[in-house]
Amino acid sequence: MNDIRNGTWTSGGTDHQGRPAPLNASTTAISYHLCREACGTGPEPIQWSVFSQQFSSWLLPWLALVSQLPFGANDKLENLTATLLTVGSPTLAAYSLALTLLNGRWVAKRFSSCNYPNTRNAARILNRLQQSPLRVVSEGPLLASLIVLPENNKWWAELVDWLDYTYTWSISAAASIAWVIVTYIFAVTYSVTSNPTNSINTTGQAVASVWMWLIPIVVGWLLISPKCDSVRLHKAVKRANQVAYVAGFTPGDKPTLAKDKASEYAISLALGPGDLLRHDEGCTVPIFNYARFLFWVQAVETVASAFDAASESAREHRAVDNGYWVTEKRPSSPIHNRNRTGTAFQVERYCLGRGESRSARRRTWPSEVWSRMFIASVIAILLQWSTAGAAVMAQWFTPTTGMSS
Repeated sequence: MNDIRNGTWTSGGTDHQGRPAPLNASTTAISYHLCREACGTGPEPIQWSVFSQQFSSWLLPWLALVSQLPFGANDKLENLTATLLTVGSPTLAAYSLALTLLNGRWVAKRFSSCNYPNTRNAARILNRLQQSPLRVVSEGPLLASLIVLPENNKWWAELVDWLDYTYTWSISAAASIAWVIVTYIFAVTYSVTSNPTNSINTTGQAVASVWMWLIPIVVGWLLISPKCDSVRLHKAVKRANQVAYVAGFTPGDKPTLAKDKASEYAISLALGPGDLLRHDEGCTVPIFNYARFLFWVQAVETVASAFDAASESAREHRAVDNGYWVTEKRPSSPIHNRNRTGTAFQVERYCLGRGESRSARRRTWPSEVWSRMFIASVIAILLQWSTAGAAVMAQWFTPTTGMSS
C-alpha cells in the first residue's frame, strides 16, 4: 500500500466507480490486476491490537448483554441452545416476546366479562403459565369442580401466591444495559470525530447496529417478568394440586381430594417433552413460546369457557344443584357457598352452558388467534430489519474517500 502511494506503480488507479484515474496519494481505488500484483494473493495477517480494540468496542458489550436473557430449563444444554437460538434468530426472539405480551392482554380481556369467584386468579395463573407446557383436562368433573366448588378457593389463591415471583430489573441487568448504551455512544462518537480519511469505522458501526435488537428484547422480558423456572413451576402446580377437590358422584357426598380419586388433575404441566416433535413446547425458556402458543391458547379458552358458563348461570341465579338460590349478604363474597355445591354431574353441566357440548367446545378456536400471530410477526420483522437494515445502509451509502491500510 505504501509503494502504491509513493509512486512505485505508475498505472492501475481508478475512481470509486471503477473509471481509470491517475495513481497518486488521492486515488480512491485500484484495479484488481494491480491489487494482485502489488499486494499479493495470500491472506492478510490479523493485527491483534486492531482486532482486540474493535472487538471490545463494538461487539463485546452486546455479548455480555446476552447473559440478561431469561432462562429456566433444567438442562444447561437447553439453556445454551436457547441462547444460540436467540442470537442466531432475533426475529424468533422478538416474535415470542410479542406473542407473550399480546397473550397477556388477550387473557385479561377474555376473563373481563366473567364475574364468578376466582376469575381474576384464573386469569393471572394462566398468564403466568405461558412459559410452561400447560395441560387442561376438560372431560369429566375435574375442571368444573375446580371452578365451582368453594373448597377449591384455596387452590386458586395458593397457586397465585406460589407463582408470584419475579424475574425483573436488578442492578446487574440495569448496569449491563447502561454499559452497552454508553459504550456504543463512545465508540460512535470516537469513530465519527476521528480523521475521516482513514479512521472512520463504518464496519464497527454496522456490527453494533445489527446487535441493537438485543436491547428491546432484554428490556421487554425484564418488564414482562416471565415465569420460566422449570423446577419452580412444576413444584408450584404440584403443591396446589394436593389441595384440589372434586365433587362427589351421588347427592350428599362431600367433595374429596382429587389426588385420592383420580390419576390426573384439571390443570397440570407436562412432566417432559415426550414426543420429539413437541420438545420445544416442554422447554420453559421464553423464546420457545412460539411452540406453546396454540396449545396454551386452547387450554386458556377451555378454562375461560367454563368460567363463562358458570358466570352466566350465576347471573341468572341458578344454583349448581338446581335448588333455591341463597343470597349472599357479605359484599366480599358475591355468591353464597350453598349455590356452589352439587354432584359431579351437576357441576360439569353447570360449566358447559346451555345447549353446549364438549365436542362443540373443542372445535371452537379462540378469538384473535391469527391476528395476534400476524401482529407478532410484523413486530418481529420490523425489529429485525430496522437494525440489520440500518447496518446495511451504513455500509452501502458510506462514500469512498481514499484507500486505507
